[in-house]
Amino acid sequence: MKTGTSQELTDGELAGIRWQKSSRSQSDNGQCVEVGPLADGSGRIAVRHSRHPEGSVIVYTRAEWDAFLAGARDGEFDFTG
Repeated sequence: MKTGTSQELTDGELAGIRWQKSSRSQSDNGQCVEVGPLADGSGRIAVRHSRHPEGSVIVYTRAEWDAFLAGARDGEFDFTG
């Protein structure tokens, strides 16, 4: 039984992603990630390191992405304190 989100993307799926960086990212130090929805209508979201765009891509379902965003908004990932 297959579980989880497929991490395998075709070249066509990768080419169809419109990558975005946060406006809070500093463009000169490379410390940011890029995110973008897959163009296949699945609602899946891809994430990659902006300094290594040819590297690995992590794919999340829409529900996984929404849960992550909710946690970030609630401060669950603020590890600086």
